[in-house]
Amino acid sequence: MKKILFILIASILVLAACSSGSKEGKESEGNGKKDPNTITAWAWDPKFNIAALKLAEEKYSGDEEINLDIIESGQPDIISKLNTGLSSGTMKGMPNLVLIEDYRAQSFLQAYPDAFYDLSDYINPDDFAKYKIESASLDGKIYGLPFDTGVAGLYVRTDMLEEAGFTVEDFTDITWDEFIDMGKEVKEKTGKQMLTVDPNDLGTIRMMIQTAGEWYLKDDGTTPNLAGNEAMADAFRVYKTMLDEGIAGIHSDFSQLLATIGEEKVVTVAQGNWITPSITAEEEQSGKWAVVPIPRLNVPNAVNASNLGGSSFYVLNIDGKEKAAELLSNTFGSSEDFYQDLVSEIGAIGTYIPAAKGEAYKEKVEFFGGQETVADFSEWMEEIPGVNYGMHTYAIEDILVAEMQNYLNGQDIKEVLDNAQKQAEAQLK
Repeated sequence: MKKILFILIASILVLAACSSGSKEGKESEGNGKKDPNTITAWAWDPKFNIAALKLAEEKYSGDEEINLDIIESGQPDIISKLNTGLSSGTMKGMPNLVLIEDYRAQSFLQAYPDAFYDLSDYINPDDFAKYKIESASLDGKIYGLPFDTGVAGLYVRTDMLEEAGFTVEDFTDITWDEFIDMGKEVKEKTGKQMLTVDPNDLGTIRMMIQTAGEWYLKDDGTTPNLAGNEAMADAFRVYKTMLDEGIAGIHSDFSQLLATIGEEKVVTVAQGNWITPSITAEEEQSGKWAVVPIPRLNVPNAVNASNLGGSSFYVLNIDGKEKAAELLSNTFGSSEDFYQDLVSEIGAIGTYIPAAKGEAYKEKVEFFGGQETVADFSEWMEEIPGVNYGMHTYAIEDILVAEMQNYLNGQDIKEVLDNAQKQAEAQLK
């Protein structure tokens, strides 16, 4: 009896396993119940990126029916799943659309060029900020449709500047050295630090060097560009000087940065424009802020424009790629009206240049004293020097974080950057 029972149970398990395997196989091949008009998307941040995708689905006006299935994941999870899936070579489980941070884009494009769909015929590159197109392109083809800009600004507390005898104009279109000189007076008269930095996240250094059109890598996107990099040396100098003079404090994570704003401990905030909602959340500070162009380094050809962060949408080279590309082209790629809604409903500033003529971009923001902040950010965006972010932004930054500590502890800048160069060359062979 026990033997018969065992055989029956084993038979049921075998049948169940066969049934399960058959269903998975059909779904992976796209022959199951999946709606042919449905495309999938991976993105993070429900109030920003995902909200923008939902708006695109709502505003899509093309001839074909397109339904969007958005799967929310944190950025680290998306990066991990992309690497795992693409390295397998099967494209199984990959989405039609995926959001990728600009700093990471080249690492995927160069490692898996055949995995992405060419969008060159779906957008006019001249309609977008040059630096965004460069980060989304490879071998003359455009694989990413630019989304949000990380155009940087210097957010300033107007009341605190006035207390120290300065105006917003005094901090407009300045160098970092001028910022330091005035910052010392502001601290002396107000007792407050000018800003805070995170030694484990060198976003401030990234902003500084891009004002001079320089990056961690050379124009080829692969060769480390640290030793002898004049902009890098100047950025390190400015960073150390701000700490030594006591006008810069230290925060260890983003929540601590936000706390310095809420607790009114800093006079300025140097960040990408995506921090605007976090600043305006402090409603009692309305009317006490303004935004000016980011300071520039004191090196040749530097400008008062830079970038921090930002991302673009990429289409995977799988079934449904044409529909996914059409959705992007019809909305993010060509619709001025869509971008007006994007600004007014979500607060996201895209990098589609023609949209800057719209009324939503000219809105006076009460929180910033009636300043047309969106129009200003859009103007600065067009001035951002284009650089090749390449494949190794964060790998090199890990090296620089350690070398920055050596520099802050007194090591010579040439020795610091020479050491960083050697480590980067050894690690990135």
